[in-house]
Amino acid sequence: MGRISGAQAYPLSRAICLQAKKSGHGLPFRQPSFRGSATLSWSTLLLRSSRREPWRIGLWRAENLTTIYATHGHGDHFFGTNTVLERFPGARFVARPDVIKVMRQQASAESLGTFWNPRFPGQISSHRAIAEELEGNVIRLEGHDLVSVPLGYTDTANTTCLHVPSIGLIVAGDAAYNGDHLHLSESPDQQKRQEWIAALDKMESLKPRAVIAGHKRVGNDDSPRIIGETRKYIRDFERLAMQTTTARELYDQMLELYPDWINRGALWSSVRAMRT
Repeated sequence: MGRISGAQAYPLSRAICLQAKKSGHGLPFRQPSFRGSATLSWSTLLLRSSRREPWRIGLWRAENLTTIYATHGHGDHFFGTNTVLERFPGARFVARPDVIKVMRQQASAESLGTFWNPRFPGQISSHRAIAEELEGNVIRLEGHDLVSVPLGYTDTANTTCLHVPSIGLIVAGDAAYNGDHLHLSESPDQQKRQEWIAALDKMESLKPRAVIAGHKRVGNDDSPRIIGETRKYIRDFERLAMQTTTARELYDQMLELYPDWINRGALWSSVRAMRT
């Protein structure tokens, strides 16, 4: 499949489902153009950055944002929501009940103090919105269904994706990665990694035409092949974990297989979780 973008990928010209996230290089993954009503599957963290960034320019020109949907509870997928709600106070911020439980854990004083604030000092707002419970599993947008699909354990507990059957789109959250080292730190045991593979199989069974990942290398397309690439990465990690004895060996051998993937810090964290 060639590069998927804009109207070619998503023929609903006025119903746009977007996942916006910043790369390790500080550049936007997607530069959206909003028309009509929209649902935003939100994934940004750096709240105190300039409103002149390209993704914010696109967002601020939107006519009507109706819904913000969180695919899972990691803080970098909802800490930025208040910034959007300031611009669109009528939008609803929703997630599945199990996702909200993880959100509350991530937004706790302990989690912020030990994990998030040390990594992003001065960048996380003290005003953090927590989603309200999504009623049912469907968000209606201009006559189309956006279906919340539970996936179970992927890079954390209780994750989901958002499926738009009418255009063959999956907004994968962190269930699929695109040219970016996986966050396996929360999956140090084989059972959790197998659950992640089962989630990938579930998404693949929906036969998507495009899959938008929460973590993506700039310039990559949104091909559904990233589902298989994510699955292969997990299996490579497991295989090399059995063949190596030290964290450094595992890290180096994964880099040999994936030299061009970004966010090597995530790989090192995953390796350390496996070896400690």
